[in-house]
Amino acid sequence: MTEVKSFQAEWGGKTLTIETGRMALQANASCTVRYGDTVILATATLASKARENVDFFPLSVEYEEKLYAAGKIKSSRFIKREGRPTDEAVMTGRIIDRSIRPLFPYGVRHDVQVVIECLSADLENDTDIPALVGASAALAMSDIPWEGPIGGIRIGRVAGEWVINPTFEARAKSDVDVIVAGTTEKALMIEANSKEVSEKDMYEAIMFGQKHLREVTDLIKQAVASVGRKKIEARELMVKAEGNVSILEAKEEVVAKATAFLHTRFPEVLFAGANINKTERRNSLNALRRELEAHLETAGVDEDLRKHASHSFDDIVEAAVTRAILERGERVGGRSLTEIRTLVADVAILPRVHGTGLFSRGDTQVLSIATLGSPGDAQILDGMEEVGKKRYMHHYNFPPYSVGETGRIGGAGRREIGHGGLAERALMPVLPSKEEFPYTIRVVSEVLSSNGSSSQGAICGSTLALMDAGVPIKRPVAGLAMGLASDESTGAYKILTDLQDLEDGDGGMDFKVGGTRVGITTIQLDTKTKGLTPKIVEETLNQARTARLQILDVIEKCIAAPRPDLSPYAPRIETLKINPENIRNVIGPGGKIINQIIEETGVSMDVENDGTITICSNNKANLDRALQWVKDLTREVAAGELFKEGKVVRIMDFGAFVELVPGKDGLVHISELAPWRVAKVTDIVKIGDVIPVKVIEIDELGRVNLSHKRAMQELGLPQVQSTPGSGTGSTRPEQQ
Repeated sequence: MTEVKSFQAEWGGKTLTIETGRMALQANASCTVRYGDTVILATATLASKARENVDFFPLSVEYEEKLYAAGKIKSSRFIKREGRPTDEAVMTGRIIDRSIRPLFPYGVRHDVQVVIECLSADLENDTDIPALVGASAALAMSDIPWEGPIGGIRIGRVAGEWVINPTFEARAKSDVDVIVAGTTEKALMIEANSKEVSEKDMYEAIMFGQKHLREVTDLIKQAVASVGRKKIEARELMVKAEGNVSILEAKEEVVAKATAFLHTRFPEVLFAGANINKTERRNSLNALRRELEAHLETAGVDEDLRKHASHSFDDIVEAAVTRAILERGERVGGRSLTEIRTLVADVAILPRVHGTGLFSRGDTQVLSIATLGSPGDAQILDGMEEVGKKRYMHHYNFPPYSVGETGRIGGAGRREIGHGGLAERALMPVLPSKEEFPYTIRVVSEVLSSNGSSSQGAICGSTLALMDAGVPIKRPVAGLAMGLASDESTGAYKILTDLQDLEDGDGGMDFKVGGTRVGITTIQLDTKTKGLTPKIVEETLNQARTARLQILDVIEKCIAAPRPDLSPYAPRIETLKINPENIRNVIGPGGKIINQIIEETGVSMDVENDGTITICSNNKANLDRALQWVKDLTREVAAGELFKEGKVVRIMDFGAFVELVPGKDGLVHISELAPWRVAKVTDIVKIGDVIPVKVIEIDELGRVNLSHKRAMQELGLPQVQSTPGSGTGSTRPEQQ
């Protein structure tokens, strides 16, 4: 039996515990990580055989939420097993993947799978940071080739003070929510959401987080020193994948030959013609690939090696692009390092939708469509940690044709969920509150063409669509991706504004920054380096701000502010607040009254426990009718009020009950029917009569006492005594 070992450190006011030797012992390495009462299990496993015919490193990261961890059973009546991962779980998995991937050696083709399962969730501490720590610890302790360990940390700011790993409660009060993964010297991954904070404050948050990664990395190193396995050499796996070392060396030799040939052709194909679009350049590169294959065939290279050279083609191209930037400051397309591609913004291009925005940046083009709905259209959240309702949703679609390819079109994949969530979070700080704008808002961004950072194009398109729809956002939001060309051996680097696909090779980064003129709302960083220095991070943030302001100029020139009126096809909403005690008057027994209102007027209605009632309809007349109906049902009757039209609904010996508003009756005592002595109530009124009444008293039991005679006097209407029992003793308003 393996010995159970535990390693602990105090971190951010809580104990961080890594335990090994108890669970999942058949994986290459496993551990549990506890922080507060949140516990995760992390495993790292290496496949015994290499995957054939792949030109990428086959890493998969699976983060699994278990409802039992939070003491929950799935709310579905028919399915109690956990289903597909929630969007939050998918994005947590992506965060971990982006953090650990750069430290795997290039050329390994054995599958590596990292699985993180949440076993206990205390609903105070988010599970994503322990999950990231667990993934790093499991990989570091395993024999899988990986250049860790790294740490992960969340930083918030509450009342002006930086907070390490804030609880959910503290995060609600924070204006910054930054996750940093890496070491104290370099950042590998950043995921940030903030309320328009400055570049200076964001940089301070990142640096504060990096400083406090030491406690985590030191703890993992302690565990590795105690129970870590000897690492397998990457080249050993590569030789194993090929069968023998001679095949590997032959493949390396043919790649060198291919590189030498292509370098003679790159100037013409990559760096000539500033006006060549992505499709034309792709066609030229495909032709060059065929030239390479023909050249190698003429040189007597066998078919398998020619295929390997063809698989390496994209890597050779990206390396040439990086070298041109570093050595000559030359980019594909001829732009300067700080230049943005051509920007185009347009709105109101579709006739029946509530709002549209079409945004283009070079070959990247995104169409965003905004739809407004009633509060009842909000998404219900029922996850391990997330519960409640979501009133703003952004969905992102990336069809194969957007990159000139064919492929399966189905449900949203991890990339679509991640990019959609990023654009969603970018806009959230500028959205109006529910009290200001009670609509449920859904924006869908359709990527029509992509050549770098379509997620940031979705931010810009969403801004246009929301303003076109008349959503009163505080300020426009824009985003773009910053790139990097670097040489790890020399430390040389250059930062690129507006990254495009060919520039995202080894030594590069995809540093997305979204925000307003006031400040940053989102950051998402992943890199193909061993980490970014603080200097690179700071320079990137400042260079991104300059570019973001240029994009905002284009957006504001297209549409300067949200439209003052909603689309005529958007539903109209009226909200009113009633005494919560009167909710039962609107609902009725078994929902009878509210269902009647909805059926007869065609509106949708939402009633909240605090007395807020929202009525939504595309038909103004029906909306007004339903609104008045609710007002009548919930009207608070006050002493002294005069009702010109009260309907007699019941007659007793001692008086008549008159309906003032639906569901609210009052009593006209027989003595208050006329200025003379009335022998019988029916001498004055009968059931169905509509008469004026005045509220003279509401007693301590809430009973409403009315007077008909005083109402007649106040209105200046005469009352005429007639034959007893005729029920015509009053001169009614309709008889005047």
